[in-house]
Amino acid sequence: MVTLLAQEGGAAVAEAGNWVTQHAWIIAALPFLAFVLVWALGKRTPTDGGSYIGIALMGLATVLSYVNLAAFVGGGPTVVRSVHWFPYGNGLDLPLTMRVDGLTAIMFVVVCTVSLMVQIYSRGYMHGDKRYTWFFMCLSLFTGSMLIVVISDTLLQLVIGWELVGVCSYLLIGFWWEEKENSNAAIKAFVTTRTGDVAMVTGVLLLWNATHTFSISKIIEMAEAHEISTVTLTAAALLLFGGAIGKSAQFPLYVWLPDAMAGPTPVSALIHAATMVTAGVFLIARMFPIFEPSPFALTFVAVIGAITMLMAALLAMVQDDIKKVLAYSTVSQLAYMVAALGVGAGNASIFHLFTHAWFKALLFLGAGSVIHACHSNNMSDMGGLKKYMPTTYWTFLIGTIALAGIPPFAGFWSKDEILTEAYRYGAGTGEIAGTHVIGYIVYGVGLLTAFLTAFYMTRAFMLTFEGEYRGHGTPHESPRSMTLPLVVLAGLSVVAGFVGFPSWHKGFAAWTRVGLPEGAEVHFGGASLPLIVISVLAAVGGIAFGRRLYRDRLTAGAQDPIEKL
Repeated sequence: MVTLLAQEGGAAVAEAGNWVTQHAWIIAALPFLAFVLVWALGKRTPTDGGSYIGIALMGLATVLSYVNLAAFVGGGPTVVRSVHWFPYGNGLDLPLTMRVDGLTAIMFVVVCTVSLMVQIYSRGYMHGDKRYTWFFMCLSLFTGSMLIVVISDTLLQLVIGWELVGVCSYLLIGFWWEEKENSNAAIKAFVTTRTGDVAMVTGVLLLWNATHTFSISKIIEMAEAHEISTVTLTAAALLLFGGAIGKSAQFPLYVWLPDAMAGPTPVSALIHAATMVTAGVFLIARMFPIFEPSPFALTFVAVIGAITMLMAALLAMVQDDIKKVLAYSTVSQLAYMVAALGVGAGNASIFHLFTHAWFKALLFLGAGSVIHACHSNNMSDMGGLKKYMPTTYWTFLIGTIALAGIPPFAGFWSKDEILTEAYRYGAGTGEIAGTHVIGYIVYGVGLLTAFLTAFYMTRAFMLTFEGEYRGHGTPHESPRSMTLPLVVLAGLSVVAGFVGFPSWHKGFAAWTRVGLPEGAEVHFGGASLPLIVISVLAAVGGIAFGRRLYRDRLTAGAQDPIEKL
């Protein structure tokens, strides 16, 4: 009887998942509906400014995203659908499209869950702000714009979502535009990312010229069938990567992201964990069959990733602003994802995007909780907050350990998979045949960056929570609307990495299938114990060095030890 009920329940879940997959456009439409309803009704609900409308619809979108993911965990097929929109000449038209596969499903879960947590958190953080309703309108529009990027099966529709994401980031980074520093940061982000977008749009037009279609599915089919010349694919890949460099803040267009911390902290969490900066990584993953036939394009992607990850980690070590530490950390972690794509480890890259979303959103929201209590972004004005803010302390500690890559927390699984795949790429045993010295370079730089990451996060944690309080007034724990998302994200930071187990539904790669043709078998090289031990020792070494350097040196007026190095 129990078995029968379990089978019937499983069939019901599968049926629901298939229905949601066929109508996945609803998930992308819900944030836009929230935007309209908050705009129309927000001012008429003065007790909450319309925030409950956004939270309710975002909650529904989140539930549907998990139901949709369940269909792909069970091996659901890719769904591509389109509706004719308007013609643009020569018998051609621009359709509204959706492509729902494992990669889409994973991104839906990441974007919707983080956005929901940010909106709940913002009820406490933004309470009393004179543009409270406008803030929630922008959050909903931001989320919907990113979901357009994720679900699109035409490059033109993707570009529309891509540019809407840029507009929303401009509005939210410069939300407190009365201060010139904030408006300058918004303009800098907008202009810098548009620089990369020029290259991206050029790449889109180049692919159109070669294929006479904007359909992502058709372009990928033609690339896999070798119907597009390697020279064209290389040029198109490099141009598309230009857009990714801007959006995902890679060298040399990384300069906008640290300044973007001028916006409200919930915006920082949304940008860094789920929307703006993940769009570039997603673009490369979605168009990976364009990159794969070109060794030059892949090598270029890997080199940019290696340069960026090390440079950003070094910059994170010397920041006093807690949000800028996390901003440079995001640049560095995005570079891990980019470098992984460059060495052919697309599924490892998306796995790291998945795990990174939880602990980076947690760390930014934790930083916002600290700033809310201390009324300062500077760690030199913090210290000793462990006894004043226990929930923030413990959740921030979990996020720190996860980002440092300590097992069994989420960051360990994905970071270790990237390092392992980079090493195998160098040894010629990875997913792409042949030996490639860039694999060893990415592995070595990634290992050094893992050490630096553990160090700068230990430094930030100790300057914020250990020693004596160096600020003014008496800090206090944040309200429940702010601490509840911290607890949820901390839980995800602990357990999310376990979905990468190869023995669990053939592992994460069986869902995302980046670079794997439809129906192809998922190959697992198996874990390498020596490489795991080395990466864990690097992380533990960074933590130990940080604790040794900062232990007993956190008294009021003491000089930051990093300044003496």
